[in-house]
Amino acid sequence: MRARRPAGLLLDIDGVVATGATALPGSVEAIRRVAALGTPIRFVTNTTRRPRRRILESLRGLGLDVGADEIFTPGAAATELLAERGLKPLLVVHPDLEEDFAGAPMGGPCAVVLGDAGEHFTYAALNEAYRALVHGAAFYALARNRNFHDHDGELSLDAGPFVAALEYASRREATVIGKPAPEFFRRAAASVDAPLDDVLMIGDDAEADVGGALAAGLRGVLVRTGKYREGDEKRLATPPEAVEDDLSAALFRLFPG
Repeated sequence: MRARRPAGLLLDIDGVVATGATALPGSVEAIRRVAALGTPIRFVTNTTRRPRRRILESLRGLGLDVGADEIFTPGAAATELLAERGLKPLLVVHPDLEEDFAGAPMGGPCAVVLGDAGEHFTYAALNEAYRALVHGAAFYALARNRNFHDHDGELSLDAGPFVAALEYASRREATVIGKPAPEFFRRAAASVDAPLDDVLMIGDDAEADVGGALAAGLRGVLVRTGKYREGDEKRLATPPEAVEDDLSAALFRLFPG
């Protein structure tokens, strides 16, 4: 890893900082140490099952002093986009996430918004979205990750396969709002008031976290926790500047003292 410290950090949460409600070894202490040095940290997540309120509660429950403006989620970004464009969402999301769309327009043209609905991915819900797309609705995917590291330690299907199914059926391409969309990274990076190439993303997803960050002009480090599988970094067009065992090791190398 190059010695230059980043001016700001973007950290994935699930599989990097914690798994469920359990912090990964050394992660909280490392984050606190870096924050004490004055380096701004933002938490960027592609989870689309939990609202930002609950993510904030979870991070604070781990012992981290975090504000709502330091958390970037696809749901929050989507609500802003819908309001800007005057679009009424047809939501295919987990019911827990619906509170993040409280500020979305109640009228206007329709926009299908798809996230990880989990067991709520029913034929009826997907078919309603399909019919709306056939009739010209806009199409937004909160994320298109293939999988995520589930609480039982195994990989589970994420939203991406369901996005692909609707794209295939409707012959429409979804606009991705969360990672790896460049605008999502740029928005988070802009909040630390530093040049893009001096903001570093640390994640366990080679494609969505590191590949997306590098494509947006940021730096990227991959960690071997969460959904990481051996050789993931070799599938990237541009390699990460480092692959570390975990978040604690990555932050120690970047901020040795």
